[in-house]
Amino acid sequence: MNDVQYHTLPDARRIAFRQCEGKSPALVFLPGYMSDMDGSKATALFEWARENGQACLLLDYSGCGRSDGAFADGTLSQWRDEVLALIEARQSGPVVLIGSSMGGWLMLLVGLQLGQRLAGMVGIAAAPDFSDWGFDAEQKAALAAGETVFEDNPYGPEPTPTFAKFWHDAEAHRQLDRPIAIGCEVHLVHGQDDADVPSDVSLRLAVALETRSVTTTLIKDGDHRLSRPEDIARLLAIVEGFV
Repeated sequence: MNDVQYHTLPDARRIAFRQCEGKSPALVFLPGYMSDMDGSKATALFEWARENGQACLLLDYSGCGRSDGAFADGTLSQWRDEVLALIEARQSGPVVLIGSSMGGWLMLLVGLQLGQRLAGMVGIAAAPDFSDWGFDAEQKAALAAGETVFEDNPYGPEPTPTFAKFWHDAEAHRQLDRPIAIGCEVHLVHGQDDADVPSDVSLRLAVALETRSVTTTLIKDGDHRLSRPEDIARLLAIVEGFV
């Protein structure tokens, strides 16, 4: 990862990113909650793009990976604006967004702002509105009162925190209860063995999107990460179809 660069925002925060030049449309990968651009799906996408001469952009949200800031200060609004700033500064022309888990929610918020530049979207276990369906009534009450909620983390030794600041902002960006004004081609992939995001979230998203070009692929034995070799091969085949 010796090709990591930094983009400085107007408030002096530095956002880490990797970029390869190439053909349009540019592929932009959006990681999940508490994830970064070093994950296996992001890395495989970047290597595929570099080998095939396709433009690609990876980034770490503020408070994640190599970027400046504290994770506790992060919100969907802030991370959306960071992604848009990187796209504006580092890419020209059309863009295909690939969003994993929370990145699939962020993909919608970014896509709504890109307008005609949005050439396509690929959701991997997309998790829009998890501030609603992802918490029970007691947890929501705690978050509404300004408390931090901690949950078991199946991917590491430390519990996963959800901060009240993030939750309040996320509630303002819920998408599934109204039509989503996105008209590009969309492909949603979801594992039916996903223990974190129910696969029916992708089915609800497919209905909410206004575009008439939506493909939803359910992987019967797929988990939340969808990072097995066959899962990554499927992702790259879908992306190749977009470009």
